[in-house]
Amino acid sequence: MKPRIGIFGLSGCWGEQILILNCEDQLFRILGAVEIVDFLGGSSTNDKDGPLDVAFVEGSVANEREERQLQRIRERTKHLVACGTCACFGGVAALDPGRPRPEIIKDVYGSNGPAGKWDIGPHRPLSDFVPVNLQLPGCPMEKEDFLRATASLLNGDMPEMPAYPVCHECKMNENDCLLVSRGAPCAGPVTMAGCGARCPGYNVPCIGCRGPVEESNDSSLEKILIAKELHAADIRQKLRTFAAPVLSKAEQGGAA
Repeated sequence: MKPRIGIFGLSGCWGEQILILNCEDQLFRILGAVEIVDFLGGSSTNDKDGPLDVAFVEGSVANEREERQLQRIRERTKHLVACGTCACFGGVAALDPGRPRPEIIKDVYGSNGPAGKWDIGPHRPLSDFVPVNLQLPGCPMEKEDFLRATASLLNGDMPEMPAYPVCHECKMNENDCLLVSRGAPCAGPVTMAGCGARCPGYNVPCIGCRGPVEESNDSSLEKILIAKELHAADIRQKLRTFAAPVLSKAEQGGAA
């Protein structure tokens, strides 16, 4: 019997689901090895109650309805994979988690908007609600990460994600360091690798879309920022664009 796979979307842009559909030739090989039984973005016929071996979930949790949906997915599956930065860290929609939602909705839709009637709360990552077995960050996640994770899980292995920052990939690609050479506020030293340093490769400073890396040389970064007359707040603000809930928790816990 083939492993049963589910692919789900919460509050997000469907970028990860589109990426999965765009796997083209690789997708046919995946379909030969698994049975995708619940995928609203790819099929009109779905098994919404049966057990799953792996569930890929994109998007952040924005309301009680999505929280209940996520809890149900977690109950059904052996492995739950958070796909994309929204699912892993909250994403752009969670940029200002401490501000009351009615105020934000009022700013967007005006004073006559239905601010008190909308089912929209602060956006939060999946791990705030359920155990997550694997995170595939990125905005959207990398195609190679999804394919490698799928192959590993089907073989009974848990893939390892990079524990080093984007700077390492810049070095391997022999890119010019935008932070050192140009004094650009690049978030590469504190952002999780895995993108191949794509933006710095085009002379664009990293904006932190893959979320914060667990191990970073913060003291060395601080010295460089001071020497370049930059501020740590500039880098932190880039990370907050994609991972504000995670950084807010760290700040409340007394982390640097």
